[in-house]
Amino acid sequence: MLTRSGRAVMGLSVLGFGAMLLLTGCDFWPPALQAQIEQLHSEAQQAAADKALLQNQLNAANKAKEELQIRVEDLTRVNKEKSAMIANLEHSIAAARERAVKTVKSSAVKPTGKTAMKKPVKPSSKPMVKPSSKSASLKKTKPAPDRRVNP
Repeated sequence: MLTRSGRAVMGLSVLGFGAMLLLTGCDFWPPALQAQIEQLHSEAQQAAADKALLQNQLNAANKAKEELQIRVEDLTRVNKEKSAMIANLEHSIAAARERAVKTVKSSAVKPTGKTAMKKPVKPSSKPMVKPSSKSASLKKTKPAPDRRVNP
């Protein structure tokens, strides 16, 4: 019976050792599998870094888009204001042209109120004196400036 008990002890030992291996697990990995695992880990880290970079770029692009949208809205508002100013100025110019045309027409139609008759010159007892060149140059008057009216 000794042999039977020896076998039983041996069997129980192997069974206990096997159970212990199953509970603790095996940390042995083949070198090829270990290299693949490391490569996948590095690719995952690279993908995470790329994702973070792209996320930062997306955030910067969204911020720039919002700033540009605000600027477009401001420029649109300024453009509307300037368009209104231009329309107002064009209206003022048209009104000024109409007034100028009416003024030119009314001044051409109205008589000046002065007659063209000159008073007869009475002979005077004093002899006529020629004016000096200095006084003649002081008495020169400037011609009236030409006024152009655009219809």
